[in-house]
Amino acid sequence: MLFLVRAFGELLASALAPNRCAACDDGVPPLTAFCGSCAATLTRPRAGLDLTHLAAFVYGGAVAKAITRLKFDGRPDLARPLGAALRRAGRPLQADPPEAVIPVPLHPRRLVERGYNQSALLAGPVAGDLRARFLPRGLLRERDTEAQATLNRSRRLTNLDRAFEVRREGEVKGRRILLVDDVRTTGATLEACTRALLAAGARDVRTLVVAQTEGEP
Repeated sequence: MLFLVRAFGELLASALAPNRCAACDDGVPPLTAFCGSCAATLTRPRAGLDLTHLAAFVYGGAVAKAITRLKFDGRPDLARPLGAALRRAGRPLQADPPEAVIPVPLHPRRLVERGYNQSALLAGPVAGDLRARFLPRGLLRERDTEAQATLNRSRRLTNLDRAFEVRREGEVKGRRILLVDDVRTTGATLEACTRALLAAGARDVRTLVVAQTEGEP
């Protein structure tokens, strides 16, 4: 019943704001993220039995363009089609769901500049699907670090040292947590968030992203 309610909500949203390809803005059917031409550039990660790290796509092609538009072109509306793909990637977790879903946070200054946290927009519907508590501010980013894209893995890890803090330990202590982000490249950001959550007493932490670079878990 819950699935039908959500599906109806998606169809209603599509009727009010017709679906557009997340990469090129061509029209697409309801509940579809990419047009045929853009979808042809997509690659899905190899399926495995380990559900610790999940991703909807391998980073590149249309999904890379869509994520860039979501983050840097003022397109929070793209969280809806990308989020639909993310929710499909998270379905294997339904058999053993997390108790809380937490998005990777932005530093307050960057949040003000962008106007939204794209990871939080993506994470909310995932929490609903998994019937998990959504904690949009479960983690705080205490330091405004250097842009990760310019750094190698070693420098990324150093850059993120003590950058994240759990807002309320009681919200995560003893619980299974799902971390949600847009992209996993070296995994340094998600690793730093995981360390903060485990230090606060989380029972275990899994991750879910829209796209991961080829070769990542």
